[in-house]
Amino acid sequence: MFLVSLFWPLILFSSEPLTVFQKATYLEGLLENMSIVQSGLPYTSQDCKGQPLSGICFNTEFGHQECPNGFLLQTDLHIEGARFFDVDVHSQTTMVARRLSGLAGPYELTKISLLAPHERENIQLPLSTRVIKDLRVSPHAKLALLASLGKKLYVLSTETNNTIVTYDLPTAAWSCTWDLNNSNYVYAGLQNGMVLEFDLRQTLRPVESMIGLTSNPIHTVLSLSADFAVNSGIRSVLTASSVGLCHWNFGCSEEKSFLIPESMNEGVCISLAYGPKCGDIVASFRPRVETAGVNLSPSLSTPSASLLGQGVQGSHVLYKRVGSAQRYHKLRSTSASVNDIRLPKSAVVDRVNLKSLYAAGDEVTGDLVLQQLPCLVDVQRLKSRKCVRDVKYSQILNSELLSCLSEDTLQLFSSKMS
Repeated sequence: MFLVSLFWPLILFSSEPLTVFQKATYLEGLLENMSIVQSGLPYTSQDCKGQPLSGICFNTEFGHQECPNGFLLQTDLHIEGARFFDVDVHSQTTMVARRLSGLAGPYELTKISLLAPHERENIQLPLSTRVIKDLRVSPHAKLALLASLGKKLYVLSTETNNTIVTYDLPTAAWSCTWDLNNSNYVYAGLQNGMVLEFDLRQTLRPVESMIGLTSNPIHTVLSLSADFAVNSGIRSVLTASSVGLCHWNFGCSEEKSFLIPESMNEGVCISLAYGPKCGDIVASFRPRVETAGVNLSPSLSTPSASLLGQGVQGSHVLYKRVGSAQRYHKLRSTSASVNDIRLPKSAVVDRVNLKSLYAAGDEVTGDLVLQQLPCLVDVQRLKSRKCVRDVKYSQILNSELLSCLSEDTLQLFSSKMS
């Protein structure tokens, strides 16, 4: 009865009639959660406590219905050609990677003040940058990391807007990230499945290069918290490609990388998010395309504006790391409406004194959906501008900031920290 009551608001608060696809998705999610309970997996009402479900908001405009501890829309920012972004908590600004003059135009960065959003500053990039595939602001200092198809990895100062270091890569970069535990290390995921580790104190070449276990492009690379390191000095990252998830260990001579078996049969992995504090790992998948017995994964190339795709039934899957053996366990999954072409970003909302959430776009309704972890039950739906491209969560001063990039609009949602 508890699970049923959680799904009723999907119908009660909906501002538009549900499609047959939506109804099927919700019912399948309900049946899946009920089967989890019956299977004896650790799923109890306590999993969903600590986050007030009495104020659930579904398909509502903010301000029209109270949603305790929920996120409220603060502002909509029009940013033409926006592709990726990240939040610089040190400077209280947002860095946005934009493509100018349509699909063939060059890229530039736009820096926007979070205190005065009308204040913007454009940062020109070299023409050799080509398509930007990832943008990450350092959690340690006023620096930004750019991965591009131009076989370059850039380190920029968000304070002076100057490029500090440019690394040449053997092939195009699809993703990048900063080490969470050491400000000197950064990582790049490449188109051929390789992962490179760089030390900012060495500007010529990577300090370690690992050949991929597959040749699939690595569209997401995330640094793992040091709390999970087995031995001192080991730096671990988690990556995602169309095949699934892979764990990598840098700075060690033993097992350096392994595929996570639990993720290889879920479909095509299109998104990966991680909460360093809560330790939650959530990956999103879409179905594989099979023709005459041959498995054909959808293309991972960047689609044109006329090929934004459509919603298909996929899934969000929650994983946890188990013990000191650096192994992963699939806890549960839920049905989701995902895009059949694009690779949208998602985020784990690592909240203070509240249950963590998973934030991802719904390709059918266009909402940014917040699901409570670990139960993966919808607790809030935020109206976006369709086709969610990128989502970031950050904590600034005494507020939580949830930023969502959809088309040419960056929406800023906030919630006061408890």
